[in-house]
Amino acid sequence: MKLFYREEGSDGPALVILHGLFGSSDNWLPQAKMFAEDFHVYLVDLRNHGQSPHSDEFNYDVMADDVAELIDAEGISSPILLGHSMGGKTAMTLALRNPQLPSALVVIDIAPRRYPDQHDRIVEGLLALRLADLKSRQDADEALSPYVPEPPVRQFLLKNLKREPAGGFAWKMNLDTISSNISEVSKAVGDSSVYSGPTLFVRGARSSYVTDDDLKDIRKHFPGARLETLDTGHWVQAEKPRELVDLVRAFIKNELK
Repeated sequence: MKLFYREEGSDGPALVILHGLFGSSDNWLPQAKMFAEDFHVYLVDLRNHGQSPHSDEFNYDVMADDVAELIDAEGISSPILLGHSMGGKTAMTLALRNPQLPSALVVIDIAPRRYPDQHDRIVEGLLALRLADLKSRQDADEALSPYVPEPPVRQFLLKNLKREPAGGFAWKMNLDTISSNISEVSKAVGDSSVYSGPTLFVRGARSSYVTDDDLKDIRKHFPGARLETLDTGHWVQAEKPRELVDLVRAFIKNELK
C-alpha cells in the first residue's frame, strides 16, 4: 500500500515517525519541526488513518509491511524508526521482522506485550455520532462527551472529522475497519524474534502502559534496550515535546556516532 507521508528537514539521518491509534501525521508536526534541525523526517499516515488509503486488513503485520514498502520505494537508507503507542508496536514489528532495515528504534510509551482491550467505549461513541446531521464540531464534541469525558481526548479524536460539501461531516479514518479489528491493536508483537540494534523506550511516569514488569519482555526482544521516563501521561510527545526531542536526539547521537 502506498502510504501518505510528509517530509521535514533535508540533511541528516532519516527519521520515520509513526503515530498512534486514531492519530495521523498531523499530530507530530510540531515535534517534526524540532527534529528537522538534525534529521530528514518522514511523517507517515498509517493505513486507515489520515490521508493514507483504506483497507479491510488492519493488523501489525500489514502496517509494518506498508512502512517497509514506503522505505524501499523512497530509497530511505538505514532509517531510525520512531513510533508512539500503536505506531510503536508497528515500528517494533518492522524491526523484528527486518532487523537489518533500521539503524535504531525508538518506542514511545508502549511495550511489546498484549494489552487488555480498552478502546471499546471510544469506538462506541465514535460509531454513535450521526455525522450527516452534525452542524458543527461543537455538536460532535457534545455528542461524544458521554462516551469520552476527557476534553483533550475528544479534541484529538475529532481531528479525524472532515466537512462534506453537501453538509454534515465524514471520517477521514476508516472507522468501520478500525472498529471491527480493534482487538488487533491490543495484541502482543514479537513471538521469538529479536532486534539487537540500538533501542530506546520512553515511558510516561503517569502512564500505566510501560511498567517495571515489562522490562523483562522488552529486553527479550530488544536486548540492547534502554528505558527512560519523562513526567507525563501516555501522550509523552504532546506533554513534553522538547524534552522528548532532546532525549531522542542525544540517544541517536550517542548510538550512531
